[in-house]
Amino acid sequence: MHTGLYEPTLPTDRGELSAATLAYLRRASGSLPPAGDAERSDPYGDDLQLALYLCYELHYRGFAGVDDEMEWDAALLAFRRALEDRFLAALRDDAPLPADVDSALAELLVEPVQGDGISYHLRDDGTLGQVREYAAQRSLYHLKEADPHAWVLPRLHGRAKAGMAAVEYDEFGAGRGERVHARLFADLMRDLSLDTGYGRYLDAACPQMLAVSNLMSLLGLHRRLRGALVGHFAAVEITSSPNCRRLAQAMERLGAGPAAEHFYREHVEADAVHEQVVRHEVVAGLLEAEPQLAADVAFGIAATGLVEDRFTEHLLGSWRSERSSLRHAL
Repeated sequence: MHTGLYEPTLPTDRGELSAATLAYLRRASGSLPPAGDAERSDPYGDDLQLALYLCYELHYRGFAGVDDEMEWDAALLAFRRALEDRFLAALRDDAPLPADVDSALAELLVEPVQGDGISYHLRDDGTLGQVREYAAQRSLYHLKEADPHAWVLPRLHGRAKAGMAAVEYDEFGAGRGERVHARLFADLMRDLSLDTGYGRYLDAACPQMLAVSNLMSLLGLHRRLRGALVGHFAAVEITSSPNCRRLAQAMERLGAGPAAEHFYREHVEADAVHEQVVRHEVVAGLLEAEPQLAADVAFGIAATGLVEDRFTEHLLGSWRSERSSLRHAL
């Protein structure tokens, strides 16, 4: 088990784009693929999503053996832009845009009639092995929980900024290091006998999970996409509380451990409050100040639903076929 600060190692490539990115980061190659290669790639596939993830992680903790200067390398940023353009174009094409922000938010409050989702499955029928897979996959985000959303703070004003800062304060432990949500997730992983090293399960994670994580970084890093980032944050916070209640019940049923239960029970209460703040202060405050961003907020909600649905379909499809959802076993 890793403790303290862990510098992730570079993963194995998943195709030509990610292989070229890895070689460039290692300074084993002085060139990157042309933009046309990204344009011809599967926007949701292993190769493009891993290449994009590698670029984004330079803005978080980086990688062991990779020069910190790479974060602002001009050639790498141009290559990243080509990857982003391909991914963003696919999201705009595939995410069904709601009529308006109000209807999009209202839809998020409606629970699925059939109870079809990961939290339902894990609560009712899931195995401890499936819970461990789910936690390993989600660790790509939860070990940096709320970090991508912090980038939007300097880009908000008034009510929206105050509301966002209030929610982020809770996410980062309200001034107490042991209550930082990323720390609580690491505690959950220990209960499940998983390695808590940051990025430890990158090689095992499916491309659908990479897309979930990459969407947050994409929206967070670009000021022009601040409305979509707020939409994304609203989608996460509004749907979190009921999902976390079911996941807490799953942890209890399976005897996953007290820290595993605590992580989700903490989110049941906290995110119920966050939902109200995000809807009435962050979203409403943003649109009051910048009403022209309404379509972007709606897009952020829709894109979040799309990548989460793809992740859900992959996991449930794998488990119902008695296969692992991971690229290789834990």
